[in-house]
Parts: sequence; C-alpha cells; structure tokens
Amino acid sequence: MSDPTHVSSNEIRDRFSKAMSAMYQAEVPQYETLLELVAQVNRETLERNPALAERLANFDEMNRLGVERHGAIRVGSADELAMLRRLFAVMGMVPVGYYDLSEAGVPVHSTAFRPVDDDALAYNPFRVFTSLLRLELIESDALRKRAARILDHRDIFTPGVRELIVRHESQGGLDDTDADRFVSEALETFRWHKDATVDLDTYEALHAEHRLIADVVCFRGPHINHLTPRTLDIDEVQRRMPQAGMNPKDVIEGPPRRDCPILLRQTSFKALEEPIRFAGERQGTHTARFGEIEQRGVALTAKGRALYDRLLGESSRRTAGLSNDEHQRVLAEVFADFPDTEAELRRQELAFFEYRLTEAGRQSGRVGETHLEALIEQGLVETRPITYEDFLPVSAAGIFQSNLGGGQNEAYAGNANRDAFEAALQGKVLDELELYAARESASCRSVLQALQG
Repeated sequence: MSDPTHVSSNEIRDRFSKAMSAMYQAEVPQYETLLELVAQVNRETLERNPALAERLANFDEMNRLGVERHGAIRVGSADELAMLRRLFAVMGMVPVGYYDLSEAGVPVHSTAFRPVDDDALAYNPFRVFTSLLRLELIESDALRKRAARILDHRDIFTPGVRELIVRHESQGGLDDTDADRFVSEALETFRWHKDATVDLDTYEALHAEHRLIADVVCFRGPHINHLTPRTLDIDEVQRRMPQAGMNPKDVIEGPPRRDCPILLRQTSFKALEEPIRFAGERQGTHTARFGEIEQRGVALTAKGRALYDRLLGESSRRTAGLSNDEHQRVLAEVFADFPDTEAELRRQELAFFEYRLTEAGRQSGRVGETHLEALIEQGLVETRPITYEDFLPVSAAGIFQSNLGGGQNEAYAGNANRDAFEAALQGKVLDELELYAARESASCRSVLQALQG
C-alpha cells in the first residue's frame, strides 16, 4: 500500500518536465519561440478542424497535448546509464525499446525512458531518449583510451540526487519536500556548461573522429541537447520556422503526411554554434543543442512496421539530396501502398487500436455477438488508434546527423548489441510492440466481458 505522504511518480515526472522546459527555454531562447509557434499552429489546426478537436477531447488527448514533449541525452559510460535508470525510476519512467544507431553511422545505441501505464501516459507522457556512447567502435586505440580516461574522472550526478534516489528506493517514495529537492538536484545533470573539461586539442581530436563523441566526452555532463513539443501539423511548423527566425533542418524525418498519421514525424531547427572555454583558457565553439518538433500517429504492429520499413527503404533510394517538398512528394508516392484509413489499418492488422463501448453499447445489455468488427458495425463498439509513444532509429540518426554536421561513419554500421546495452543498463529494456499488443488485448477483453456479462 502506498504511503499517503509520498508524492506520486506521475507528479514528480510532471514537476521535472516543467522544470526542464523552463531551464531549456532560459538556456536556448529560440526554444521558447518554437513552443510559441507550435502552440499557435496547434490552435489554428483545432479551429480549422472541429472534428479533430472533438476527437482529442473525447479521448482525453487534449490535456496532454500542451505538456507533451521528449528530451534527448547522451552518456559516456555504463555507470552513468545505470544510475540514470535509477533516477528515471523515481519519476515512473522505465527503459522501452532498443535502438541501434550504428546502422546509420552514429556510434551509440539507445533506449527511451518513459511511463508505460495508461494513467501515467495520460498524466504526463514525458520521455527521454537516452543514448550510450560506444567507445569500442572508435578505431584508434589511443583515442579510445583517452576518451575512457576522461569519462572515468567525471561524475554527472550531484551527491544530493544520489542520496534522494537511495531514499526513494529504500522507503518506496519521496515526500513533497524531498520530491521538490529531487527535481532541483536531478536538473543539474542536464544543465548546459560552457566550460569544457578538456583542452582544445583533445576536443578537436575527438571531434575529428565524430562530433557526437566530442559532445559526450568533453563536458561535465550530458546536457539536454533538445526538447520536443508535439504538433498537430508538422508541415506547417516547418514552413513557418524561417519566418520566426529559426533555421529548419532540410527534410522532415519519418513517414509522409497522411489522413491517418502513423508512427512519428520529426524535424528541428538546426543546432546553435555556442562559445566554449576549453581547459587552458583557449576559446572555441561547439554545436550540439537544437529544438525539435514531433507529430505522432498510430503505433504499428510488426506487420505494419515491416511494410513501413520496406517502403521507407524504397523511398530512401529516391530522395537523396531532394528538397523537403520533393522529398515529401516522393514519400507520398511510395507510401500510396500503405492503407490510409483507420478501418483498413485495423482490418489488415497493420496498426494497434483500443476498443471501448459506445453509449449504445453501454445500454445494450447482454449481446451474443463476439466478433469485434460486427460489434463496430452495429455501433456498440468504437475504436481509438493507440498513439505511438516511441522512436524510429533512422529518424533519430537523421536528426543527430543534421545537427552534428551531417556526417556519418560507415565503419560503425551493423554493430547492434542489445545484450551489451542491457548489461550496461543493469536491467532489461521492454519491448514496445508487446506493450501496445497488451493494451489492445486488454481493451478487447474488457469490451467483450461487458457485452457478454
């Protein structure tokens, strides 16, 4: 039984995400401009589309739209990743999904810490995409050892947050005062520091190997490198960013614009060049932090993901070097083979849906029919697309590359190692498809039990 004096993990996560947003707006003023632009586009979209507004309200999605965002960080060692797992657990966030970004030439593998229960997602779905640097992929033995030594000499966590994590684990929660102190102490891990921990020569050597390696290794901590509000019209935000003084990345990552959005579309304003003071007082610059936007659609089944991956691979062979408009045109042509109505996505088992009784269903009494499609046709059951809460490795790599200079190293490719990642994490990552399938199955059982009980 939970202690009534303990603050819920949902509330701690909500406080933390709001504090993180305020900190990032202060550090990167363009992010505040981005939030204002996204809010404006969302308002206009809802005014233009009352049916969408009604749907979001009916499915309790409207409240979370304004708070929904994700962050991204990169850490350098197994010890850092394992402690982050414990830190995020205080906020009810667990590792979901394994992402191998080496396949796209980026020397990291990743997971997403996020809430998984329906109530927790509805309260605040804040996520942090967390990447672990893979030093073993650095070809130079001397450079690899130098990077490891630098990482061994830093501690990205305050003594206060370590103490509070242990307290949470030992007593099963935190009271209000400790919860506020936890948020304040945890925030320090993600804060930007303009002073590097290395000299300029070391920075440049690591930068030459890969910009991301320099970003992870050369600073006091894994500064949050972006936060991401959710938009209802990513194409319009992309179009307006230059008018608002932001330089958007060249193309929107992910699937094309559709009547029934699927998975995740992402874009960003490009990373800022920021002044850095290196050890020895030499001055330089570093490019890492940016502002991202996301538009989320329905989660796809394994069958749907296989079709998506095949079509994405086909389109990527035709879109290299194209402008965003041309890129989106080609994507739309290729993805014409992907059904674009909720009914077909459901009937072909390409996407996950949640089922619930309509008002007629609640008043119908016992019904002998057990076939869900028939119950839907009779108006007794309605469906709701299950929102995709996770990420796409190709899109994540595309965002990284756009904001780290666009380069990649093919020598890193094809080195997936989930076992090594979980060993570093000191825990298992959950399978996102199993989570969606369980949610769909539970809603089916609930509906059928209600109608046949």
